[in-house]
Amino acid sequence: MKDGNSLNKESCIPAYIYTFTCTPDERSLCDMETRSLFGYETEMNILKSNLKIDPSRSPFIKGRVDIMFEGDSITEIVEQVKQLPITDSTFKVLFIKINDLSIEDKIDYDGQRAIEREIGWHIKSKADVRNPDQIYGIVPFEGRWFFGEFVKPEPVWLHHLKKPREYSTALSTRVARAIANIAVPHPEGVKAIDPCCGIGTVLVEALSMGIDIVGRDINPLVTDGSRENIAYFGLEGDVTTGPISEVTEHFDVAIIDMPYNLYTHATPEDQLSILKHARSFADKVVVVTIDTMDDMIHEAGFEIVDRCLAKKGVFSRQIVVCV
Repeated sequence: MKDGNSLNKESCIPAYIYTFTCTPDERSLCDMETRSLFGYETEMNILKSNLKIDPSRSPFIKGRVDIMFEGDSITEIVEQVKQLPITDSTFKVLFIKINDLSIEDKIDYDGQRAIEREIGWHIKSKADVRNPDQIYGIVPFEGRWFFGEFVKPEPVWLHHLKKPREYSTALSTRVARAIANIAVPHPEGVKAIDPCCGIGTVLVEALSMGIDIVGRDINPLVTDGSRENIAYFGLEGDVTTGPISEVTEHFDVAIIDMPYNLYTHATPEDQLSILKHARSFADKVVVVTIDTMDDMIHEAGFEIVDRCLAKKGVFSRQIVVCV
C-alpha cells in the first residue's frame, strides 16, 4: 500500500472481508465449505480474500465487506472517508461485531456506536439508520481497520424449508446448500449431476445458486417429487428416472447422497456399484453417507481429498470429497 490514503484498487490487499457464524455441530461442515470456497479455513470466523463470493450462497457467511479503505486507526479511516463523493443515496455505518480482537481489546456497545458516528459524520450523504440505501461496514482485522460497502446475505435456504414433497431422512436445506458449495465452489463452466437425487433437496439449493446441475434417481416416486419441489420454488432443472449405470454424459462433479431411506435402500454391493459407475462419468465426487465407506471409495478408484462431519444432535453424516 502506498500510504494511508490509498484506495484499495491501488493496493495489493485482499478486496473482501467475510464473516461467519455456525453452531458447534456445524463447525466441521462450515470449515469444509470455507476451504472449498476460499482455499483455506479460519478459526476466527473472519477472513480476507481476493475472491468475490455472493454471501447468500453460504448458510454460514454473515456478511461481506467490499474493502474501500484501510488504515492503522479510525483516524486514518476518517481521513479516507472524506474522499467519498456526495450522493443522493442514504447510508448507515455498521461496526462489524465478528472480528479478531482479543477479549482484552473488545469494543463495547457504546464504543461501537461512537466509531459508527465518528465515521458517518464525515460521509457527505444523508444518514438513515433504519432503511438506508447503502450500508458501510467498519471492521478491525489483523491489527488494521477496514472500511467498505457491506453486503448482507439473504437466507435463501430458509425459503426452501417447506416443500410439497418431504422425507424425514432428507438433508436439511442448510446442509444441502453447503454440500452444493463444496461440490461446486465456482460454478462457471462446471457441469454437475446428482444421480441419487431423491426428492431434490440438493438440486433445489444448487439450482437456486445458478449451478448447472441435473438430477436422476432410480425411483420414479422420488423423481416426481423432485420435479414438483423444483417447480414449486420457480426453478428449472432436468430430472430423469433411471439407474446410475445408464448415465453416459460426462460431468465435472457428482453429488451422491447414498440411498438409505424407506423407499430406496442400497446394499453395500449397490453402494459400490454406484461409486464405480460415478467413477466412469465424473472427475470429482462428493459422497454423503451415514456409514464409513473409505475402503469402498478406494476400491471404486477414488482418492479421498477432504472430509467433514455434518452433525445434528447424535445423528451425523460424513461428507467425503473424492477425485
